[in-house]
Amino acid sequence: MVETEFRSPFMQEAAARGFIFQCTDPQGLDALMVQGPVGAYIGFDPTADSLHVGSLIQIMLLRLLQRHGHRPFALMGGGTARIGDPSFREEARRLMTEDIIQTNLAGIESCLRQFLTFGNAPSDARLVNNADWLDKLAYIDLLRDVGVHFSISRMLAFDSVRSRLEREQGLTFLEFNYSILQSYDFRELNRRQGVQLQLGGSDQWGNIVSGVELVRRTDQTAVMGLTTPLLTTASGAKMGKTANGAVWLSPERMSAFDYWQFWRNTEDADVGRFLRLFTELPLEECARLEAMTGADINDAKKVLATEATALCHGRVAALAAAEAARQTFEEGRVTAADLPVHTMPAAQLAEGVPVFRLLVETGLAKTNGEARRLVRGGGARLNTVVVEDENRVISTQDMVDDGIRLSAGRKHHILIKLED
Repeated sequence: MVETEFRSPFMQEAAARGFIFQCTDPQGLDALMVQGPVGAYIGFDPTADSLHVGSLIQIMLLRLLQRHGHRPFALMGGGTARIGDPSFREEARRLMTEDIIQTNLAGIESCLRQFLTFGNAPSDARLVNNADWLDKLAYIDLLRDVGVHFSISRMLAFDSVRSRLEREQGLTFLEFNYSILQSYDFRELNRRQGVQLQLGGSDQWGNIVSGVELVRRTDQTAVMGLTTPLLTTASGAKMGKTANGAVWLSPERMSAFDYWQFWRNTEDADVGRFLRLFTELPLEECARLEAMTGADINDAKKVLATEATALCHGRVAALAAAEAARQTFEEGRVTAADLPVHTMPAAQLAEGVPVFRLLVETGLAKTNGEARRLVRGGGARLNTVVVEDENRVISTQDMVDDGIRLSAGRKHHILIKLED
């Protein structure tokens, strides 16, 4: 979709930045947004106590909506979490207890508040929980009111369902109901809050269309759906996944420094696309940075890292992370304040710990075998010096200033300090 096709500022910028993949009625949505503020929602199921970068494109879309005066709704899946979204999963999710769901809901809310402004003003974001209506559903009423509008053959044709069945993984009746409940969410939000648009990743297209159809059939109301592209890196890797796991948005899960480093390590071919999607720099500046070549592309990556980190962790933390990276990689200093810190009892470090064990204890390696191979391959460094002996004992004598820097490769570093 080309931005010149649209008249509303939101649709123009969303298209220009690459947010739009599918839309049930793009011209109709554009006309609706020209008329006035539109309420739009995205659902977030609490499968963990933090969101990760894989959800960031949808969060940035909500943020873009808010910047253009529309009203974003963040729908917390307190009800659907008891089932779990089966979309493109290899197997059924383990059912969560109520305590875990509540803990995860609080963590996700905290992540969303890093990006969105919540309140009572017309364009302020609203936080809603589908447990408010799903927990009260009567089964027979649901079947008569909603289930009658769903075709089993059509549901089986959804990519998310078909791919699961083709892998012979099976699909429980519990999971099969997820699409019905998600459609019910759309109708409830339309009735209660006047929400007219559901947003989501491209993997949610079937569920979104079902919701649009349910509202049209039962309420004779026109609502719409829009999806974002499913992002992969230029090399084909899934966005937000690294060798060390997910790239979390919560500061408790991932430090500002590690978050900054994730964006700094973006592949050259992805820089322009990620600048448009994950920063709020003007499009002209994104294009200028994208055009950089050779060694200059690293400067563009630093801008990407700082701007993306500023949105998640705040400008002060982003600049501190950038400076910590400069000190670490350009000056080799150990005392950079924003490096991830691992604390150890003074007595334990005084006795000495073999480097391979310390690599595992600090999370730089997963197993002793992996740690030993890292050392043998020359990938482990102690205070910027290559460790040559996998049985090298590290102790308090290795402290420089107030810590010991242990590195795995060029990108992963830990500052070891003594417990207070």
